[in-house]
Amino acid sequence: MLKIGGYINFLIAFSHIVGLIWAEQMFKITGIGKEMIELAQINSSFPYLLTIFVSIMFTIFGLYGLSADDKFKKLPFSNLGVFLIAGIYIFRGVGELIFDMWRHEVCTISKTVYSLISIAIGVLFLCGGLKKWKPTKGITNAQSNRRS
Repeated sequence: MLKIGGYINFLIAFSHIVGLIWAEQMFKITGIGKEMIELAQINSSFPYLLTIFVSIMFTIFGLYGLSADDKFKKLPFSNLGVFLIAGIYIFRGVGELIFDMWRHEVCTISKTVYSLISIAIGVLFLCGGLKKWKPTKGITNAQSNRRS
């Protein structure tokens, strides 16, 4: 599960970078066109820099997923990182849906799909982390190591 979550994050990061080729269309499709136009009025490079920053964050999330699944070098605070990433994704997905209902906005199909994808990735990280770091019943790892 962590490996799948990691690769999905790499795909998202890559799509952000490729999307910069058609930045205006990408921003409109993802529903952030208005915000990016406002950001560009401050400085024309801000939307691009923000997209690159977001892509870097998705890459880091991907690395943590692969690291926790032992497919990549061990990263610091792997267990904390995995659960933090899971929380970010789940909060983003559920929060968007609740916020739209609270504001009595019409929830568009794209917003709903993005929220569900976010929740799904969060669940991948959460379940993968719980599976990887499941506490053993009765005997702790330290007690098990002493007996060996």
